[in-house]
Amino acid sequence: MAACGAGNEDSSSSSSSDGGSDAAAVSGTIKGAGASSMEKAQNEWIADFTEVAPDATVEYAPDGSGTGREKFINGAVNFAGTDSAMDDEEMASAKEKGCTGETIQFPTYVSPIAVAFNLKDVDSLNLSAPVIADIFSGKIKTWNDPAIAKENEGVKLPDTKITPVNRSDESGTSKNFSSYLAEAAPEKWKHEPDDVWPIKGGEAAKGTSGVVDTIGAGEGNIGYADASQIGDLTAAKIKAGKEFIEYSPEAAAKILESAKRVDETSKTNYAVELDRGNAGEGVYPVVLVSYAVACTDYKDPEVANTVKSYLEYAISEDGQKASTDAAGSAPLSEAATKAATDALGQIKTD
Repeated sequence: MAACGAGNEDSSSSSSSDGGSDAAAVSGTIKGAGASSMEKAQNEWIADFTEVAPDATVEYAPDGSGTGREKFINGAVNFAGTDSAMDDEEMASAKEKGCTGETIQFPTYVSPIAVAFNLKDVDSLNLSAPVIADIFSGKIKTWNDPAIAKENEGVKLPDTKITPVNRSDESGTSKNFSSYLAEAAPEKWKHEPDDVWPIKGGEAAKGTSGVVDTIGAGEGNIGYADASQIGDLTAAKIKAGKEFIEYSPEAAAKILESAKRVDETSKTNYAVELDRGNAGEGVYPVVLVSYAVACTDYKDPEVANTVKSYLEYAISEDGQKASTDAAGSAPLSEAATKAATDALGQIKTD
């Protein structure tokens, strides 16, 4: 299923290149919260959208996916961004608390997760899933370990201690990264994928920026983060098939060509499942899919109109180009844009 992916060739839906013909007419304030991985994209969407809709105010707090979902469930925000799709229990809880209708969710942002490291005089590094799993579980302790050296012939690796850096807060990026390890190296990584990092005792930091800053602050550090936000850090090439792949939006988007919807019949839930363990040649397998989460019914029609219009802009051709330019994400495919448009069509605006 081409549920998400690169190449937004065309869309004749109401989600036009300017985010919908009624965008200029919306007004009022809406609040969102969630994935810090989406911060650059959300900031760009907000800036562009409010140029079209000057009477509207959109706020987004990059508090992390778990916090964003919690705030949405409790009605503290009007929409959320999350790197982990809401499950049935969360959606049922939202209906009892903060969402007066059904929860809708659909992909809006697709990006590679970089495995970034800080190692003096090493500007290129190859890593396979089993080796990454052993590094983050603490089994591989120094950079000149034979398992790393075997994948990096000709590279002079120091005996520097390895310090893995993980998220301290609930994070969809953590869940996506651990899902990759569980699927691509099941014999090494026995932990159930979760927003909460499963291993205690390592170096932990809050938010994407916190992880990136911590990696950069210490020689020998290694961590995972949305590739768009690693700055000057170096990222490892990740093994897929028989080759080691450098991250790029195009290489990351390829894995989504085989993605399947969690619930094919739902008109509101467009969450997808990725096959990270069987990435083919040329596919970058460490990927996060971030979802927009909203409600079909809002008590205030003004809020409903503004939420719908803002998210229509995010999935539009212009919105996806803005995200690609600002954050290096892969634009949604035509099929993914249609799915998002169908979901947004469930929002009642009168």
